[in-house]
Amino acid sequence: MSEAQVQVGRVRQERHGRVLKIILDNPSKMNAFSPEMMEELSAAFTVLDRDDELWAGVLCAEGKHFTAGLDMPKFFGPTAVKMDRPAGNIDPFGLENLCRKPIVTAIQGVCFTIGIEIMLAGDIVVAAEDARLCQMESKRGIAPLGGAHFRFLTRAGWGNAMYHLFLCDEFNAAEAYRIGLVQEVTPVGEQIDRAMAIAEAITKNAPLGIQVTRAAGRKFIEAGERAAIDIIPHIRGKVLDSEDAKEGIQSFVERRAAVFQGR
Repeated sequence: MSEAQVQVGRVRQERHGRVLKIILDNPSKMNAFSPEMMEELSAAFTVLDRDDELWAGVLCAEGKHFTAGLDMPKFFGPTAVKMDRPAGNIDPFGLENLCRKPIVTAIQGVCFTIGIEIMLAGDIVVAAEDARLCQMESKRGIAPLGGAHFRFLTRAGWGNAMYHLFLCDEFNAAEAYRIGLVQEVTPVGEQIDRAMAIAEAITKNAPLGIQVTRAAGRKFIEAGERAAIDIIPHIRGKVLDSEDAKEGIQSFVERRAAVFQGR
């Protein structure tokens, strides 16, 4: 990587006994993901999945915000970098190669778009009182492609899911707790410690029992998820190649309201 391509932001790993703490570390950009950070997140989840000494994971973030989502120009702009996730590595969105170990996610501040999708690919969510969530892809002329289109449903039910997916509105931790996206709400600054405590409590139990319980639960919803995952390439092709997608991304870059044409 040349000096001109020095990476900004990273994903760090810390071992705390049986718990792997995975930390989004790009606070100056509200922990927005670069392609490199997404690769590092995949690598961290792969370590959690494959290391028999690790029994649970905690995903959290530095700074005031969990993540603002993708650093859009780095994924869709003229200098976009293609992600290179090694074959067999864990998919952070859980669409393929799902991590076998339980994951507790701690969020605070802004948790937008893929932040919601990644947290829902895990198991338990702890939110600080100041958390703000928004699945806003359709405001950008695209659509959720990381699992929100079905995991919102399994967590929140049809009406609550469609309400927030259609409005693309911002909602708070109390609303996220009410509809089931979040399991606990803590005072600001306590969410990571609480997530770690939950993960450590999980590791007091038999790991194989926890893993097969998780696998059995996922088996119950596997057929529906498989169909939902299989339709993603169709959704991606339909929205990413549209004029509305170009307009949505351009309006974001220019910081103006988008004017959509439905084509």
